[in-house]
Amino acid sequence: MSIRTTTNPYDANFITHSGSFHADDVLATVILSKTFLGTATVMRTSAVPKEGFVEVKPLIYDLGGGKFDHHQKGGNGTRENGVPYASAGLIWKEYGLKILFNTFNDASDYDIKFIFDYIDGNLIQGVDAYDNGVMPKVDYPVQNMCFSEIIENFNPTWEENNQNADFAFIQAVSFAESVFDRLVENAHAKTKVREKIISAISESNNGIMVLDQDIDWQEELFRSTDEKASNILYVIYPSNRGDYKVRCVPDVLEGFGQRKTLPSEWHGLKGEELQKVTKVSDAVFCHPNGFVAGADSLEGALALANLAIKA
Repeated sequence: MSIRTTTNPYDANFITHSGSFHADDVLATVILSKTFLGTATVMRTSAVPKEGFVEVKPLIYDLGGGKFDHHQKGGNGTRENGVPYASAGLIWKEYGLKILFNTFNDASDYDIKFIFDYIDGNLIQGVDAYDNGVMPKVDYPVQNMCFSEIIENFNPTWEENNQNADFAFIQAVSFAESVFDRLVENAHAKTKVREKIISAISESNNGIMVLDQDIDWQEELFRSTDEKASNILYVIYPSNRGDYKVRCVPDVLEGFGQRKTLPSEWHGLKGEELQKVTKVSDAVFCHPNGFVAGADSLEGALALANLAIKA
């Protein structure tokens, strides 16, 4: 990405609000920069310049109450699931598919739609919800810092007296682009392993699915219409440490519960302790929360999974 800021509307390709920036205008800037060849030039201002002063009308977002703003009375649209649009979502809805088709010109329409929805569901909707003030708080003593809060921390502090605000904005955009690009690549990778997971589901037996690589399997498993998919309790795969993992299938996609936890007497055991209890000679460990265990061989991992099925 090549992006700069300007105070001259004649130079601007894009115009957004000045002052404190947020994840929605920062992420919208990232998306817009990918629609533009060459250096994207952003003007950050408190009000939209009069059209008469702009020779080539730039795209305006998160400002002025237009197509890509959401601050007007009544907002600017809501998704079917109830999440209202902010500027990031409005820009993604308009340009996202085009960007993805240009980026992955050999991908199918199905895969492009999957990537579009994945980015919207895992990043952009959260940004929109946060900016619109509708993101609920979790009832827990601590909260995980979300993407929107991370972006807000790029703003100059009160001690810096808003100096170099545009420079801080560019820093935030650069960071957001790294997150966005990586998420797009991960989503694309998910589309390329779909057939592997479909095949593994079909070949699963006794509630156990075996993969020959450590690949993302959850979404395809939960989306599958194969009758076997809903009965799979454990997934076995080789890890990057050379052993084989036995991972419990969560009760819901990306959930922290499990369809069936590994036996409680295994929890927290390692090496010889776990081998003694399970009679699996190469058992390595079982997590204290019982959602994953490991063995040095595929045969050992299968033995653990089959024991857990019977427990």
